[in-house]
Amino acid sequence: MLDKLKEILGGISPDIDVEGITNDTRLFDDLHLDSLSIMLFAMEIEAAFGFKFTEALKFTTVGDVCDYIESKTK
Repeated sequence: MLDKLKEILGGISPDIDVEGITNDTRLFDDLHLDSLSIMLFAMEIEAAFGFKFTEALKFTTVGDVCDYIESKTK
Protein backbone atom coordinates (compact mmCIF):
# COMPACT_ATOMS: atom_id res chain seq x y z
CA MET A 1 0.00 0.00 0.00
CA LEU A 2 2.73 2.46 1.00
CA ASP A 3 4.70 1.74 -2.18
CA LYS A 4 1.66 2.47 -4.36
CA LEU A 5 1.04 5.76 -2.52
CA LYS A 6 4.70 6.71 -3.00
CA GLU A 7 4.31 6.04 -6.72
CA ILE A 8 1.18 8.22 -6.86
CA LEU A 9 2.80 11.03 -4.89
CA GLY A 10 5.88 10.95 -7.14
CA GLY A 11 3.61 11.18 -10.16
CA ILE A 12 1.71 14.22 -8.96
CA SER A 13 4.73 16.04 -7.55
CA PRO A 14 8.10 15.08 -9.04
CA ASP A 15 9.90 17.26 -6.46
CA ILE A 16 8.94 14.85 -3.66
CA ASP A 17 11.66 12.45 -2.49
CA VAL A 18 9.48 9.34 -2.36
CA GLU A 19 12.23 7.23 -0.80
CA GLY A 20 11.91 9.20 2.43
CA ILE A 21 8.14 8.74 2.73
CA THR A 22 6.91 6.64 5.66
CA ASN A 23 3.52 6.13 7.29
CA ASP A 24 4.37 9.02 9.62
CA THR A 25 5.11 11.47 6.79
CA ARG A 26 2.74 14.44 7.03
CA LEU A 27 1.01 15.43 3.80
CA PHE A 28 1.08 19.18 4.33
CA ASP A 29 3.96 19.82 6.72
CA ASP A 30 6.48 17.34 5.28
CA LEU A 31 5.43 16.94 1.64
CA HIS A 32 4.09 20.50 1.28
CA LEU A 33 1.05 19.41 -0.72
CA ASP A 34 -1.39 22.16 -1.63
CA SER A 35 -5.11 21.92 -2.36
CA LEU A 36 -4.53 21.09 -6.04
CA SER A 37 -2.02 18.36 -5.16
CA ILE A 38 -4.45 16.88 -2.63
CA MET A 39 -7.22 16.84 -5.25
CA LEU A 40 -4.94 15.10 -7.76
CA PHE A 41 -3.79 12.67 -5.06
CA ALA A 42 -7.41 11.80 -4.25
CA MET A 43 -8.28 11.28 -7.93
CA GLU A 44 -5.28 9.01 -8.46
CA ILE A 45 -6.16 7.01 -5.33
CA GLU A 46 -9.72 6.54 -6.58
CA ALA A 47 -8.46 5.33 -9.96
CA ALA A 48 -5.81 3.03 -8.51
CA PHE A 49 -7.95 1.42 -5.82
CA GLY A 50 -11.39 1.46 -7.46
CA PHE A 51 -13.49 3.47 -5.05
CA LYS A 52 -14.78 7.04 -4.74
CA PHE A 53 -14.37 9.34 -1.79
CA THR A 54 -17.94 10.07 -0.69
CA GLU A 55 -17.16 12.54 2.05
CA ALA A 56 -14.65 15.22 2.87
CA LEU A 57 -11.85 13.67 4.92
CA LYS A 58 -8.92 15.24 6.68
CA PHE A 59 -5.83 13.11 6.41
CA THR A 60 -2.75 14.21 8.29
CA THR A 61 -0.24 11.49 7.42
CA VAL A 62 0.42 9.01 4.65
CA GLY A 63 -0.46 6.32 7.21
CA ASP A 64 -3.93 7.85 7.63
CA VAL A 65 -4.45 7.47 3.89
CA CYS A 66 -3.20 3.85 3.98
CA ASP A 67 -5.57 3.00 6.83
CA TYR A 68 -8.52 4.55 5.01
CA ILE A 69 -7.77 2.73 1.75
CA GLU A 70 -7.39 -0.57 3.59
CA SER A 71 -10.79 -0.05 5.24
CA LYS A 72 -12.41 0.63 1.85
CA THR A 73 -10.79 -2.23 -0.08
CA LYS A 74 -11.36 -5.12 2.30
